[in-house]
Amino acid sequence: MPRHFVCTLLAALGLAGLAHAAPPPKAVAIDPQRYAGKWYEIARLPTPLQRRCVGDVTVEYTVAPQSALHIDNRCRTKHGDVAAMSGLAVPREQAAGAQYRAEFLQPTPDYWIIGLDSEYRWAVVGSPDRKTLWILSRTPQLPASLLEQARQAARAQGYRLDELRYTPQR
Repeated sequence: MPRHFVCTLLAALGLAGLAHAAPPPKAVAIDPQRYAGKWYEIARLPTPLQRRCVGDVTVEYTVAPQSALHIDNRCRTKHGDVAAMSGLAVPREQAAGAQYRAEFLQPTPDYWIIGLDSEYRWAVVGSPDRKTLWILSRTPQLPASLLEQARQAARAQGYRLDELRYTPQR
């Protein structure tokens, strides 16, 4: 086997191993009182949980006991109905930043706030395995400059945005 082929193969395998060894994203600190309230989904990575949702996706957070967040999700389906799902996100013990477990889903996924505008105009929420991601806004539309800031926050944490889907809001 030619030596350059072996070296190339070993380098590729080494790079593949590095991709799996990437450190988890870092959750940001939040003020739960400021974070509470209604958010509009601007974009998301596709997830089976939302396969019925075609638009008007919102999430409302309410501060709950023990620093948990009550989550009320709503969306419009293709038939024009409203689908809703509610539950509790509990903070992970001894976590750095806003790391939650969505206890109303099975299996219980991680739900981390990994980006947040200093004025709480947008937030980026994702899972540490980088398979789920949401860009949220306090308004149904997010100005292009703020959207780019949110996208950059996600990219900086190692999320791939090539499959990002933008959410129609009325």
